[in-house]
Amino acid sequence: MLTAIIIEDMYDALALLRKDIETRHPEIEIIATAQSVVEAAKVLRKQQPDILFLDIMLGDGTGFDILEIFPELKSKIIFVTASDEFAIRAFKFAAIDYVLKPYTHNDLSMAIARAKEQLRPGEERLRILKDTIAAPEQKPDKISLHTLDQIIIVSLDDIVRCESDSNNTIFHLQDKRKIFVTKTLKYFSDMLTGYDFLRIHQSHLVNLQCISAYMKTDGGYLLLKNGENVPVSVRKKAEIIEILDRMHR
Repeated sequence: MLTAIIIEDMYDALALLRKDIETRHPEIEIIATAQSVVEAAKVLRKQQPDILFLDIMLGDGTGFDILEIFPELKSKIIFVTASDEFAIRAFKFAAIDYVLKPYTHNDLSMAIARAKEQLRPGEERLRILKDTIAAPEQKPDKISLHTLDQIIIVSLDDIVRCESDSNNTIFHLQDKRKIFVTKTLKYFSDMLTGYDFLRIHQSHLVNLQCISAYMKTDGGYLLLKNGENVPVSVRKKAEIIEILDRMHR
């Protein structure tokens, strides 16, 4: 039997989540609930659960405040967030799982299954999540990359380009390292567009700061500062020329 605590400031949402867990996941016993940072602190000082269902935005603070109060918390965390594109992007940058409200029964079941297997996110991944949610208009400093056997945190400025490999993505870094990630290039293109990255080809996403020149020969390609050549698709030629012209004005 696993124990759980739900921290959610909306009563109806809390009641629904509690009912869904009790009805569909009898292996989980809900030992307490809280609707604020203050209530959560009181509850967690008395007992810490196996799984903590944690809403991001609370009436008197955030879920991060709770994690800062209890830095040694060992509970598996299932973050719960409203449907906000910036929040979703932040979770992707940090490579941290979440349940999106309103969730389906399958969403909840998958989140619980993942929580049983994973460790509590490290402090750096939580900081990436917190910072990206706090300032969604700013370019994040770092991104967490989920490989087959580990999570690697890299600076966005260290990424030269991303290359599609079937349904996976290869990250090419400034130090010549290659990181194989089991997510599609579209997944990262959606994340990084607007942060000085551009999808220039079906198979290539590049860091604009790493471009040396656009070469019109051989069908058109980018010469990168590390000496690599990357093809540009026909429909992206005009856009890349305009961007480079704007960057060098």
